[in-house]
Amino acid sequence: MNRILKTTAIAAAVIGVAGVAQARDQVRIVGSSTVYPFASYVAEEFGATTEFSTPVIESTGSGGGIKLFCAGVGEGTPDITNASRRMKPSELETCEANGVTDITEAFIGYDGIAFAQSADNEPMDVTREQLFLALAAKVPVDGELVDNPYQNWSDVDASLPDRKIAVYGPPTTSGTRDAFGELVMEAASEEFDAYGGEGYTDVRADGAFIDAGENDNLIVQRLAENKDAFGIFGYSFLEENADSLIGSNVDGVAPTPEAIGSGEYPVSRSLFFYVKNQHAEDVPAMNEYATLFMSEQMIGDIGYLKGIGLIPAPEDVRAEARAAVEGHEKLAAADLGE
Repeated sequence: MNRILKTTAIAAAVIGVAGVAQARDQVRIVGSSTVYPFASYVAEEFGATTEFSTPVIESTGSGGGIKLFCAGVGEGTPDITNASRRMKPSELETCEANGVTDITEAFIGYDGIAFAQSADNEPMDVTREQLFLALAAKVPVDGELVDNPYQNWSDVDASLPDRKIAVYGPPTTSGTRDAFGELVMEAASEEFDAYGGEGYTDVRADGAFIDAGENDNLIVQRLAENKDAFGIFGYSFLEENADSLIGSNVDGVAPTPEAIGSGEYPVSRSLFFYVKNQHAEDVPAMNEYATLFMSEQMIGDIGYLKGIGLIPAPEDVRAEARAAVEGHEKLAAADLGE
């Protein structure tokens, strides 16, 4: 009996090793739902034009992806994580504490955060202050912070429609949520004395803001079902669904590629992916994939990814970012700022 058990264990171990070898021949990628369509395009092209298998990509959100990426080095951890915001210094510290000590940051271009609704409605332009007052958990009333009492948009501002406030948005693990918190909630709250000059990002939990998960396509689907609702997601999803959705001007600026790329649109952000250089030897396809992603063919002014919503960076910025990836430049805490 013991001999049989021993033989079975050895066989299982052999199968396990074979499974790992096969998996490591395939790049494993996690992270941002906003970067996901771009990464998926590159992955499909990579699988079709090289000797390597098509990479496996999971849409886990920026924060969730970085957490998985930073969990350690080895067969059970991702090779690359996508992010719709820059890695935080605290996240880099976690990576290093877990042995992930050699990371390269790849900046791929820009994207804007759209505030959109069904195209069956009339356009509704908003300010960041109005968005904040509609969605903040606590708002100033007569100089005091109280639980948000506003039920309809017209309660926030009489110039807005008399429609119930219902906004589908990303969860706290999403880079889109992080960027919305910084570029809209923090920026607007600093204008109110009641917050003491501190940025306030807590969103209400009474049903006005609906956590719609990591998949931005689900938000798009829900806007087709609920014509009174709005959604918060990456600009690329607005562009892909321009026949059924319309975006709002924010602070008087329309979400267009030109306005996003120039920074005029107030809710624009940079997009990244991060490469675990310690996996390069065991996952030979990883660097080949990263090189293709950073090519002019993909992220250039007439690159494929522009056609699905990526806003290209200026040529000199692209060249610098490409050189960092090709040179496997090691990310340092100083690169991330405060």
